[in-house]
Amino acid sequence: MAFKLENIEKQKGSTSLTSSVDTLLKKEITLFGPSFSNKKKESFYVELGVLLKAGLTLKDALELIGEEQKKKADKNLIKEILNELITGKNLSDATKKRKEFSEYETYSLQIGERTGTLERVSDELGLFYKRKNEQRRTIISALSYPVIVLLTAFGAIVFMLQFVVPMFEGIFRQNNMELPWLTKVIIKLSNAFGQYFGIGVLVLLAMIIFFQFSKKKEWYRKAKSSFWLRVPFVGEFIRKVKIAQFTQAINLLTSAKIPLLNAIQLTRQMIDYYPLQKALTQVEHDILQGKTFYESVKGISIFDKKMGSLIKVAEETNQNETIFKRLTDQYNEEIAYKSKMISATIEPFVVLVLGLIVAVVLIAMYLPMFKMSSVIG
Repeated sequence: MAFKLENIEKQKGSTSLTSSVDTLLKKEITLFGPSFSNKKKESFYVELGVLLKAGLTLKDALELIGEEQKKKADKNLIKEILNELITGKNLSDATKKRKEFSEYETYSLQIGERTGTLERVSDELGLFYKRKNEQRRTIISALSYPVIVLLTAFGAIVFMLQFVVPMFEGIFRQNNMELPWLTKVIIKLSNAFGQYFGIGVLVLLAMIIFFQFSKKKEWYRKAKSSFWLRVPFVGEFIRKVKIAQFTQAINLLTSAKIPLLNAIQLTRQMIDYYPLQKALTQVEHDILQGKTFYESVKGISIFDKKMGSLIKVAEETNQNETIFKRLTDQYNEEIAYKSKMISATIEPFVVLVLGLIVAVVLIAMYLPMFKMSSVIG
């Protein structure tokens, strides 16, 4: 029978952009969270599973993994876990109070220890983080080129407003020329840009700091997810990614024979996506009221109809593990397809819009020059 999990701490993970066109955009950095990133967790669990299958004891396996760590903080983390194992604690107990590990991982490891399937659970956790990292890389891959083009074009526009437009303005002033309205607008924008650039940078920094401190607050998470859901293509893509993480997590936990209610509770704490967490809270409430899983999800918009149908089949045939594995594979295929579609859609749109902006600035500057040359001619 399932039991209620309370006071589950949320994982404080952070993933972000990286170093070089591909590497800079794909390497995880952790400025505001624990240093034991999802990429490191993938390697940790995969290696742990391999070593345990090879017949090593848990202590020996962790010692080998600790020796491979390059950063001192990671070595110390593994060493602290080893010290607790020596004192008689289990691996799940050693990870329980450490912010680097989520309750999801701790409970999964605990199930593995109790059922004698720790190596399998380690493999499944490694697979979970592998797919999670692949999904992040897929998103970054789809957006990397548009972001680079956007930043490059923005730099060009800043250069033109800061240096090119003032140079033309000086020429026009010396010749006492009557300027077209478009040229006047661009010159005013250039003057305002130069005057308020420093203030703009300070405001931007203040906004970043404000958002960073507000990111755990419910109103901010709700507003952020609501905004992205309204963005064409991108909102649906993010939803698919989170649903794929949900189905994979449920697959992992149900395959470890964890009761469905506990699996939902743990997954809700693991996946930091406000609409999904609210939906799972409602699902949990409905199940506690006696509804089936299918009856709970069928009326919630974040879940696809096909998911509801397959969940109904899973409940009727007692094949949760198989059905959720199938759902995970389907969503991952959709994510790969949609990432290519987003990239193909955004790239020309960004190039077109920024090209128009640059063209307007150039036309505004050259219109008076054409007028001056015609007068001279």
